[in-house]
Amino acid sequence: MDVTFFIASRLQFKGKMAMVCIAVSFLVMIIAVAVSSGFRNGIRDGLSDFSGDIQITPVNMNYMGGTSPVGRYPSWFDSVASMEGVAGIRPVVYRAGIIKNADNIHGVIFKGVETVQGDTLRPLEVCIPSRLSSLLSLEPGDEMLSYFIGENVRARKFRVASVYDPLADVEDKLVVYAGISDLQRLNGWTAGQVSAFEISLDNRYRTEHGMQDLSDRIGFAIYNGAGEEDETVVSSSAVERFPQLFDWLNLIDFNVLFILVLMTVVAGFNMISGLLIMLFENIPTIGLLKALGMTDRSIAKIFLTSSSVIVLKGMAIGNLAALAICLLQGTTHLMTLDPANYFLSYVPVHIDPGLIILSDIAAYIVIMLLLLVPSLFIARVDPAKTVAVR
Repeated sequence: MDVTFFIASRLQFKGKMAMVCIAVSFLVMIIAVAVSSGFRNGIRDGLSDFSGDIQITPVNMNYMGGTSPVGRYPSWFDSVASMEGVAGIRPVVYRAGIIKNADNIHGVIFKGVETVQGDTLRPLEVCIPSRLSSLLSLEPGDEMLSYFIGENVRARKFRVASVYDPLADVEDKLVVYAGISDLQRLNGWTAGQVSAFEISLDNRYRTEHGMQDLSDRIGFAIYNGAGEEDETVVSSSAVERFPQLFDWLNLIDFNVLFILVLMTVVAGFNMISGLLIMLFENIPTIGLLKALGMTDRSIAKIFLTSSSVIVLKGMAIGNLAALAICLLQGTTHLMTLDPANYFLSYVPVHIDPGLIILSDIAAYIVIMLLLLVPSLFIARVDPAKTVAVR
């Protein structure tokens, strides 16, 4: 066994408070990373459900319906669907409408889809947002009278099948999900006509750069693969449609980075205090080791090894406590939020093992580098004075 490790194992580190501070610092860091990752995943999933990661629409989208539909199976469909990063393409039909319940009315956007949260809507069934449910006092099972204005006013009576929680009512649009065939008939379209296409991407492509890059590539593929009978469409990413959300996510990432730096510095300075106390308490031992011929570097290695054990113990305790808190929040959603300000109704957490390990390694390296500063004290110890005192 290396003599430095043997001596380090015999040293008694009395700075238990330093280990507690290390544990608390890593607890805060891991929770911050998990919450940041949770917001990013939660908002991106919400946007993907709302309008897809990438949307393909006619040049002039008409929510009133009845004009400018696009073909459901255009010439470019297969080439886009087979592109790397594309997880799926779903056709949608839009139509603006007015809902009336008793004396209350409200304008909404009807969105015809094939499935909602994995379930297929039956004819004349709808899934409404929770805000609309509250405004018009509509609950699952209730009938919902709807009016559609065009050349003629059309009325339809839907049944509320379910209520969903929207992503902070993006763009203040209340979106009511209905069966795609219901809206096609309402618009007077055939089964082969739709309003737009929504593309969902693999998780690894759901970054700002990834979505924008794929949107450009899809637009290029559509331009090259379009046939003479295909309608003119454009491709746009969620980053282009909702820039404010991604700016907000970038702000969260900056705040998390600030927390990581702050907690690492706090943990480092606490360990510096603990190491200085340890050095002062062992001045005679340092003098004796110097008298026996041990170099300053070897002596510093002894105390840094002992400090490293404390850092690793604090890191392990902090990580385990943080993961336990994240697991509790992820399963119970105990901590809630105001969706109007935070877009989600609860504090989201997402455990990203790679990001957590990277944060741990970076913090550990910085702390150990900071501990090199008090180690310089060892060079100032005079063995002639310290051994004589002993």
